[in-house]
Amino acid sequence: MTTDSSSTNRAPAEGISTFKGRERALRADRLGTGGLLLSVLAATAPLMVVAGVMPTTFAVMGIVGQPLLFVVLGAVLVLFSLGYAEMSRHVHNAGAFYAYISRGLGGTAGAGAALVALVAYNSLQVGIYGIFGFEVSGLFATYADLEVAWWIPALAAALAVGVLGWLKIDVNAKVLGVLLVIEVLLVVVFDIAAVADPGPEGLSLHAFNPDTLTGAGVGTALCFCIAAFLGFEQAPVYAEETSRPHVLVPRVMFLAVTGVAVFFALSSWALTVATGPATIVPTSQEQSAGLLFVLTEDRLGAAFTDVLHVLFVTGMFAAMLSFHNVVARYAFAMGREGLLPAAFGRTTGSSGAPGTGSLLQTGIAVVLVLTFALTDDKPAGDPTAPVLHLFTWGGNIGALGVIVLMAIASLSVVVFFVRRGAAGAQAWRLATSAVAGIALLVIAGYTVKDFDVLVGAGPDSALRWILPGVIGLALVVGLVQGAILRARAPETHARIGLGNEAFQLDKEAEHTP
Repeated sequence: MTTDSSSTNRAPAEGISTFKGRERALRADRLGTGGLLLSVLAATAPLMVVAGVMPTTFAVMGIVGQPLLFVVLGAVLVLFSLGYAEMSRHVHNAGAFYAYISRGLGGTAGAGAALVALVAYNSLQVGIYGIFGFEVSGLFATYADLEVAWWIPALAAALAVGVLGWLKIDVNAKVLGVLLVIEVLLVVVFDIAAVADPGPEGLSLHAFNPDTLTGAGVGTALCFCIAAFLGFEQAPVYAEETSRPHVLVPRVMFLAVTGVAVFFALSSWALTVATGPATIVPTSQEQSAGLLFVLTEDRLGAAFTDVLHVLFVTGMFAAMLSFHNVVARYAFAMGREGLLPAAFGRTTGSSGAPGTGSLLQTGIAVVLVLTFALTDDKPAGDPTAPVLHLFTWGGNIGALGVIVLMAIASLSVVVFFVRRGAAGAQAWRLATSAVAGIALLVIAGYTVKDFDVLVGAGPDSALRWILPGVIGLALVVGLVQGAILRARAPETHARIGLGNEAFQLDKEAEHTP
């Protein structure tokens, strides 16, 4: 990926069309520390991770040391955040990843990153509709003795998320906040119950022993676990909607990544305590995603477990809304900078929300849900049912895309500060960014290598290359678009990554005699 010599401190080139009207900027002062933190953390879907990702990782990978993996990944992502957060003090753009990459590696690289981000976050968001529909259908069958096709609640959720996406971001933050806080509290109650009533091996810390991270499954387990962190990197997406982005964005990023690492490490450890480290793998293989609910029913009763089932669903809804907001803002940033049609670069009415981007995401979700519904000719419980493919395929394509973006962003941070002549002053941050970038590239390599395991396909299945190839194709198409813009529309190419800064420069130019 080549860099453009004009990538640092680029100002709009002469002749760039002027943006007019407040609709070209997201409304500021909508989010404080709490609202931003809740919006970001909702994407991590803590209950979905504890009830779904953790038992799956124990069962499929046979790695007892999952709690230690969360600690290791937390350390890697803190290293990543040191440079990423410093970048957020200099660049405030709803296009976050691609804006940072544009500033470091140039507009062409930024265009490639923009399309990867759009595809990755759409994949993550739409993938959750599959498991959401599956779980809601199961709740109707269990508690109402009513058979409801999974795609009906999935489509209803898509429409509800679309409506909320048009509202003010502070309204979204309140919805996300209430759901998230209740969800986390219930998991904490389980953690305490597990410690108070441990399994046959007592309060064992064996899961934190480095010896538990041996074997061929460690690399793939890293892929499963890093997906649980996705969300913390979204903080810069909301920078334009905060009052003090240079303060709030770095603060929220560090609170999010450290909080998630500690929370998931302790919760996965609580699972090993409840069953016993020696039996966590076979028990997970037997119970699968039902593990947490079996353990809570034994310790906290059926009523608590019923509430947990409901919160499992609402937590997924919160994650869908969080990812929806991010996709809409990426589309807004891309429309504002000429990477998508200009209609995407305008906000909507009094809400100040990126309405066209919200419509785009809702349309994509509805089309994909209907596509998988029309091909669904198997019982929902069948592991080959399309409803489960929607979740596993979408989730893993999206996770790979975000991992790749984080790795490229780490390189961009280094280049950005070196070109600004700040390498000496930022030396330790550049070193941490380089280490994090290398670690993330290793994880991305494992993700591609083991994609068949991640999506439950056979080792000879073409899906092991086709699905990760979606991210590769997005990157290539984006780079081609950037190269074409550089050759044919240099004024638009010069705007990539500048965001609202270009808008402000245009306004200043209008008033300059």
